Amino acid sequence: MPDVWIGFTSEDRRRYWWRNAFLTLALAGVVMVMLLTEHEPARWWLAGGLGILATVLFVATVDLIRGSTLLTARGLEFRTFVSRRVIPWSEVAGIEVRERVVRSGVRCDLRVIRVRGRPLTVPGTAAVRAKDAELERKHAALQEYWSRAVGG
Repeated sequence: MPDVWIGFTSEDRRRYWWRNAFLTLALAGVVMVMLLTEHEPARWWLAGGLGILATVLFVATVDLIRGSTLLTARGLEFRTFVSRRVIPWSEVAGIEVRERVVRSGVRCDLRVIRVRGRPLTVPGTAAVRAKDAELERKHAALQEYWSRAVGG
């Protein structure tokens, strides 16, 4: 079996980068307005807190955008902006599609259910709509590799 990469398409990455840039600039603008208009020293912690929140959101979104998964005969290799992780196929008990209803619609992603331990979200598999063809293709590839690896 050849190794297969699972990740976002270039169009999806571009869309997420624009959203991330817009959100980051909006939060930076709010922090700058607060810093320039607030003269009471006791309230500077709010601007600092928003700055920290903006930084955390930026890094989390970059982690989401840059995340990808390599499917090999040995297992899954999760690669994100901040971490690397290998999950052997022997630790995988199942693969599921997780759907969450949010304000703007339905968010979907793939999760690896492990024999021991908590389920892990597969990097590079987030989708903003249910029944996404790209997400279904990624799910089918994961299922195929997993079934071949466990001999089923």
